[in-house]
Amino acid sequence: MRIIRATKVLTGRPGESIADGEVLIDGSTIVSVGPRGSAGAAAEVLELPGCTVLPGLIDAHVHLGFDAKVDPVTRRSPESDHHLLLRMAENARKLLSAGVTTARDLGARGFLDLALRDAIEEGLAVGPHLVAATRPITITGGHCWYMGGEADDDPAIRRVARENLRAGADCLKVMASGGLMTPGAPPSWAQQYDTRQLRLIVEEAAGRGKGVAAHAHANEAIRSSVEAGVTTIEHCTFFTESGHCYDPRLADLVAASGIYVCPTVHGVVWRMREVHGQEMLDAWLASVAAMREAGVRLIAGTDAGFSQSGLDNRTDGYVGGLEVLAETGFGAAEIIEMATVRAADACGVGAVTGSLDPGKRADLIAVAGDPLQRLADLRDLRLVLVSGRSVGQTGVDTVTSSVG
Repeated sequence: MRIIRATKVLTGRPGESIADGEVLIDGSTIVSVGPRGSAGAAAEVLELPGCTVLPGLIDAHVHLGFDAKVDPVTRRSPESDHHLLLRMAENARKLLSAGVTTARDLGARGFLDLALRDAIEEGLAVGPHLVAATRPITITGGHCWYMGGEADDDPAIRRVARENLRAGADCLKVMASGGLMTPGAPPSWAQQYDTRQLRLIVEEAAGRGKGVAAHAHANEAIRSSVEAGVTTIEHCTFFTESGHCYDPRLADLVAASGIYVCPTVHGVVWRMREVHGQEMLDAWLASVAAMREAGVRLIAGTDAGFSQSGLDNRTDGYVGGLEVLAETGFGAAEIIEMATVRAADACGVGAVTGSLDPGKRADLIAVAGDPLQRLADLRDLRLVLVSGRSVGQTGVDTVTSSVG
């Protein structure tokens, strides 16, 4: 048994803060959370004056092994599976260095994300708990086709879904619309699967007690994702052929469905303005704020692992995305909720992590200062626990990029 004491403890639940609090941990499990002295005695006591203890952060949308250099002719990446897996392991370590103790990897080739997930749980690699989707289901030549999940007709869609689940996928990922970074694939405003096809994937996942994350930029893809009953909508950028076009009635439909939306707000936004222009990015962030006002259940996720126009969205840049949300008008308490308990529920792991509650995994961080007053304090990590193990990686330099 050990006790961790801090000037403030945030449980992760909205508005719940314990001044001069403590957390009692037994091995990998939280035993109690309360004010100083409530846990009784323990063999080990860690005092963290001037610090805040809170649940480990959750990145609900990452790509630890994103391929940026696939040859469209040979359909091959110059990076071998062996090398890619090592880079994925380094990206997982980088996530920890940002205080992320759970991450949902929404697309990897060759089931490498499952190998890394299991290695982390066995203690062979250092990283957060991973919720792995394996190969995204996409049309032939569609967005991220090179990850191996191409399927066009009903039998093929069911086959890829079942193969992913048989391999051990924690959830399924489907490219309901085209994307921005796959040369030759349908554009972001184009729908790749209709409602009926998306329902096939939802049915296959539900049969194994799993959820579905739908990549949906296009308005019609967003609508079909809601009608099909997916678990989360990724990006939800309201793209049409004429450009970004926020649809308040569609946003109301998403809100009424209760489906979580991960708008993938990341810290590269301000640098991307220089490349893509301020108007487009401001419209995107305005739509995120509008979804919030409409009552859409938003969660934190960065889409880390991609590189666009020479700008790398690094896996250790997590807090930057939270700061962009703050500048968009979100409050610190709400942002922390989006990054902990709400994200855990959306990713299907709310029963075991996301908040500091007795019986849950001891996934927590301690930071100097108070992130409710200054969100940037989340960067000043003093302790990172994953299932009760101290795995802090701050101050560890690396020379490799997050992307291939």
